[in-house]
Amino acid sequence: MKYALLPGLALIASPALAQPMDHSMHGMDHGAMDHGAMEMPPPPAAPPPPKPTEAPAHHDHGAAPSDAGMPSGLVGTDAAPGNAPPPPVVHDRPADAFYGAAAMAPAEAAMMQAHGKATYAKLTFDLAEYQFREGKDGYRWEAEAWFGDLDRVVLRSKGEGTFREGVDHAEVQALYSKALDPWWNLQVGIRQDIQPKPVRTHAVIGVEGRAPYQFDVQAAAFLSQRGEVTGRVEGTYDQRLTQRLILQPRAELNLSAQDMPDIGIGSGLTSAELGLRLRYEIRREFAPYVGVSWTWLAGRTADHARAAGHDPSEGSVVLGVRSWF
Repeated sequence: MKYALLPGLALIASPALAQPMDHSMHGMDHGAMDHGAMEMPPPPAAPPPPKPTEAPAHHDHGAAPSDAGMPSGLVGTDAAPGNAPPPPVVHDRPADAFYGAAAMAPAEAAMMQAHGKATYAKLTFDLAEYQFREGKDGYRWEAEAWFGDLDRVVLRSKGEGTFREGVDHAEVQALYSKALDPWWNLQVGIRQDIQPKPVRTHAVIGVEGRAPYQFDVQAAAFLSQRGEVTGRVEGTYDQRLTQRLILQPRAELNLSAQDMPDIGIGSGLTSAELGLRLRYEIRREFAPYVGVSWTWLAGRTADHARAAGHDPSEGSVVLGVRSWF
């Protein structure tokens, strides 16, 4: 019985013995410890909300704003505008890699001053076609060459004829073209008729350009050496069906302020032409086309044509090439 109580007494006595043994091992005196020093400090107070800033009544654009004086929290369009210089222009001059851009800049300025503005030139055959007509076939051309930059010298020629009968109508124009804006040019110069005879020389004033919805327009007034006033309006529109296939409607109106019976022209609307041509751009510079064209003579001009034994209206199927260089 005595030995049976020993395990129970050991269990009762073990917690009491463990506490002094543990503190003696660590040498800790709970009586001497400052428990106030072990307390954690309280969390800091939240900062007060920032005060709203008022925009200045005006900005001094003459001085660049300082980042140090800029109110915190302003970004984008809330910040004051600056006037920092733009980054330098990037050049592709190979010499910059060896001598530096600053050393090459004076040489570039001298070269531009010596050579002046760049000039360009272009030759375009807008129409160069064979016309299949009822009875006698014919041909037609419209060409233009220009030289310059924004302001140009323009040479223009147009005409048509009948095979085995010669040229029915032909003219040449020499014009000075002055750019009015990115879309329109003012043109002045002279026009010399080659056919029909008797030939006339005209002073020319007109405009050409691109109207809204991408219509290319030419309008000109002509004053002959005999005091005769005529006019012409032309318009085309390129409807791109694919990247290479373009359908082009075309219209032309000719007018006269007086009768000119010696060349078969009456006053008012003298002639009108409508055409529809479908071209395929093998290259941008070379595009064969097919199409149809109708021409009508009007008013007194139609009367003159009937008196000469000609039909005042005519239709044709056309086959040609549009090209430029």
